[in-house]
Amino acid sequence: MKRTLAIVLALVMVLALFACTPQTNQPAEQGNEPAAQGNENAPTGNENAPTGNENAPTGNENAPTGGEEATSELAGTYEIKVWVGEAAVELTEKQIEDFNNSNNMGIKFVATVNPVSEATSADQMLVDISAGADIYCFAQDQFARLVQGGALVALDETGAKIIREANDAGVVAAATSGETMYAYPLTSDNGYFMYYDKTVIPEEDVDSLEKLIADCEAADKYFAFEANTSAWYLASWFFATGCVSEWQTDDSGKFISVHDTFNSPEGLIAVKGMKKLVDSPKFLSSSKADEFSSGAAIVVTGTWEYENIKNLLGDHMGVTDLPSFEVDGKEYHLGSFNGCKLMGIKPQDDPYRQAALMYLAEFLTDEERQMERFNALSWGPSNLNAQKSEAVQANPGLAALLKQNEYSVPQGQIHGSWWDIAKVIADDVKAATDEAGLQAALDNYYNKINELFNLAGYIFVGAWGGWDNASMDYKMEEANGQLTITLDVPASDYMGGRIVLAGTWDNDLGYEQVKTGAEYLDASKAPSLGENNDNNIVFAEAGNYTVTVDLNTKEITIIKN
Repeated sequence: MKRTLAIVLALVMVLALFACTPQTNQPAEQGNEPAAQGNENAPTGNENAPTGNENAPTGNENAPTGGEEATSELAGTYEIKVWVGEAAVELTEKQIEDFNNSNNMGIKFVATVNPVSEATSADQMLVDISAGADIYCFAQDQFARLVQGGALVALDETGAKIIREANDAGVVAAATSGETMYAYPLTSDNGYFMYYDKTVIPEEDVDSLEKLIADCEAADKYFAFEANTSAWYLASWFFATGCVSEWQTDDSGKFISVHDTFNSPEGLIAVKGMKKLVDSPKFLSSSKADEFSSGAAIVVTGTWEYENIKNLLGDHMGVTDLPSFEVDGKEYHLGSFNGCKLMGIKPQDDPYRQAALMYLAEFLTDEERQMERFNALSWGPSNLNAQKSEAVQANPGLAALLKQNEYSVPQGQIHGSWWDIAKVIADDVKAATDEAGLQAALDNYYNKINELFNLAGYIFVGAWGGWDNASMDYKMEEANGQLTITLDVPASDYMGGRIVLAGTWDNDLGYEQVKTGAEYLDASKAPSLGENNDNNIVFAEAGNYTVTVDLNTKEITIIKN
């Protein structure tokens, strides 16, 4: 009972503050990471599904009897909406019913469980938090923007302690902003390792990058490693030599600093090792299972491709951790990111309802429920005891992932612009003809990283391709009471952005303020200017534009050059 009362009292205080704080439904500036972070193939769900009864509990006539907490203040029936990946809908329904039958607090949930991809759930939630699910699952790359958008409730101290002790440190870090934990670990299986064709690659060569490259070249087979097109994979080389890129956020999810050592003597070693692969004629920047049917002998990817690769290679499929490379007589084992899926609770008007949802989320992410998902869906658990189970260790893909995790770096919160900044390193490395060229590649990267925290005043945040992709920040020049920027807008299905104060979404300017040049915008993709106005500026076609803001009137002028 003490914990229930503590949760409720804490929530009353939080909800009071939340009610006084202006909320925004616009994704924050850090944007989104690679699609690999979630299940990109899962449907986005039924956006028109019933939202459920948001009212307080209807009573405890259906509550279980017995137990010292059978008369809990939380006793009653709650109608809720839950979003999970399509594959997990039926299992989640069963697990919620298990909670109803096993809790001794008299809590009963009547749940509508909708299939919504973990990769897109944040987008749907941030459009209109009030209409979103009470409990929802999301890929960890969505975490910071959900915190900034006010779409996640913080865990109470006791609950956070339980989660921290039961789950691996990487997932705990991914669910934490500042010192506050905002989500419940669901999986820890979002990393990468090496699949190979045993008919081409001898088992004794799998630990050596140099031998693997030679094997592929001799057999005229590709070595697929998505270095040139994905910073998520490219970082592997830098982690191998001990480099870090650690981003700090405050409790609101805002990025405040970065500690990045890619541009260092260790970083130079990393790019020397990288150059061995990207210079090979058999190098292929890809992480797709289908490359095995197109002449690849090696593909570096994750558990989501396990079944596809098994179908393609059958008994010839080899699975193991990443190899080591050698520079100046010393070996460096390739590192990796490791990531996860998380479960969150949206803030509720009723603190008792919110407290009940916390107990449910804790139940749905505990050791037993994680093992149920592993057995039914092959999802890798984040719970430490579950990870050690014989069944998990016997799964080749998860076993390779757990082996690679010894060399991996937990994927914390990362500024959205970093993904585009870092992924060009491999192109610069390939173009380099000497060590000075390699160092220039690192210098170029370092300067762009520093610029992220040198922005001041207003910036134009371009979400080319949509807010679920990495956003880019462009500094607007201020002179004579005007802000000006010239933009090269790339061709994309969505060519939108907005003007904000650097590091915040305060005093944002967008579609509403465009007084001249509206003919260059896509009215069909512009917001409705209703209650949930996104205020985005969406260009109708690619091109070069000059955007000017009169700081006195806040009127925006757009000219196509």
